[in-house]
Amino acid sequence: MDLNSLTAISPVDGRYRNSTLSLAAYFSEFALIKYRIFIEVEYFIALCEQQLPQLQNFDKSKSEKLRDIYKNFSEQDAVVIKEIEKTTNHDVKAVEYFIKKEFDKLGLEEFKEFIHFGLTSQDINNTAIPYSFKAALQEVYLPEINSLIAKLKDYAAEWANIPMLAHTHGQPASPTRLGKELQVFVERLEKQVEQLKAVPHGAKFGGATGNFNAHQVAYPQVDWKAFGNHFINDILSLDRSQYTTQIEHYDNFAAQCDAMKRINNIIIDLDRDIWTYISMNFFKQKIKAGEVGSSAMPHKVNPIDFENSEGNLGIANALFEHLAAKLPISRLQRDLTDSTVLRNIGVPVAHSLIAFKSTLRGLNKLLLNEAAINASLEANWAVVAEAIQTILRREGYPNPYEALKELTRTNTQVNAQTISEFVDTLNISDNVKRELKQITPQNYTGI
Repeated sequence: MDLNSLTAISPVDGRYRNSTLSLAAYFSEFALIKYRIFIEVEYFIALCEQQLPQLQNFDKSKSEKLRDIYKNFSEQDAVVIKEIEKTTNHDVKAVEYFIKKEFDKLGLEEFKEFIHFGLTSQDINNTAIPYSFKAALQEVYLPEINSLIAKLKDYAAEWANIPMLAHTHGQPASPTRLGKELQVFVERLEKQVEQLKAVPHGAKFGGATGNFNAHQVAYPQVDWKAFGNHFINDILSLDRSQYTTQIEHYDNFAAQCDAMKRINNIIIDLDRDIWTYISMNFFKQKIKAGEVGSSAMPHKVNPIDFENSEGNLGIANALFEHLAAKLPISRLQRDLTDSTVLRNIGVPVAHSLIAFKSTLRGLNKLLLNEAAINASLEANWAVVAEAIQTILRREGYPNPYEALKELTRTNTQVNAQTISEFVDTLNISDNVKRELKQITPQNYTGI
C-alpha cells in the first residue's frame, strides 16, 4: 500500500497534511538527511579555512560546488542515501559515503577522507537537528503564533469598550470589558513567545566523548575548542555547549519544549473561554454554505475549531512533556534512547500548528452578539453591590457589606428598580445617592 494522506498512520501526515506541509522541510526524514549533508559540507569548508596541511591544496573556488550538494539535494538523492544505509545500517555513515561519491564526481578524491574528519555521528545530529528546529521556529511556528496574536489584538481593540458580565467560579461577577479579556491572552502569549525566543539553541560538537580526542591527536597544534566555537556559534549561529558527553545534554531544548507547552496551555485556556462565550450566546458563528454542524440536529453550529485546537494541543503537550523529561537523561557518556525520540520532535510542533490554525479559523468565524451580552448584564444587577458597598465604606456607613449581602444574596430578582429603592433607604447625602444610582452593570467596568 502506497503512503498518502489516506494511508498515513498519523493524522499529521494524513487528515491534517495540508496544515502541516510546511514543516516537512524541517522535520521529515528527507529534511534530516539534507541538514546532515549541510553540516558535513560546511564542516569540511571550515576545516579548509583552518589551513590544515593536507587541505592547503583545496581549490576554495570549489566551495560553492560543494554547497550545491545540499542546495540542490533532491528526493532522488535521499533515496540513494537510504540504499547505502541498507548496507551500512548506519544513517550518518550513509550520508558520509554519499558525499564522498559527490567528491569523486567533482575530482576531489584526495580530500574526501576529511569528510566527517574526527567526528562522531552526534556531532552531526546535535547540530543538524537544532539548526533545523531553529529554522522551523523562525520560519513557520513563530509566524503562525504571531498571526493568532495579531487577530486577538484586533479583537481586543475592536471590542475595547464592550461591557461584559464576568464570571468567577462560574457565577456572575464584577463586569469587565470584552476587549480587555482578550488582551489578557495577548499579553500572556507575547511574554511566553519572548521567553521561547530567548532560549539558546544548544548544540554539541566535540568528538566521540566531547573532548576533541581525535582532532587533538591528529593536529595538537590547533585550538580545536576555538574552532568548534567558531563553527557552531559563528557559522551556524547556534550555541555550542562547552562540556558534553557524546551527546548534547538537551537542557535548552527541554526549556524550549516547556516554553511551547506553556504557550499551548494559554491557547487551551483561550479555546475554552471562547467556547464558553459561544455557549452563553455572547458570540454567534459565521455560517458557511454547505457545512453540517450535526449529523442529527440541523440547527447546530458547533464550535468545532476550538475543540479541534484543544485536542491537538493536548497531544502536543503530552509529547513536549516527554521530550523535556527524557532527552536530558542519558546513561554515562551516551545511550541510544535519545536518537529515536529526537525523530519525533516535529510531531508536537505539527499538532501545535494544527491547533493554532484551528483557533485562528474559529476566531475568524466569531460574530459579536452585543444584545445577548447586554441582556446578561441587565439580568445581573446584583453585581453592582460591590461598587455600592465600597462607596459606603468610603463614606463611613456602618456595615455596608452586610447591608448589600442582605439585599443581593437572595433568590429574588435584583434589578435597577430594587437597587434604586435600596439606595433611597440609606442614611446618606443626596449627592452620594445620586452617585450610587449612576452605577450600572454597563458602566461598572473599571479601567
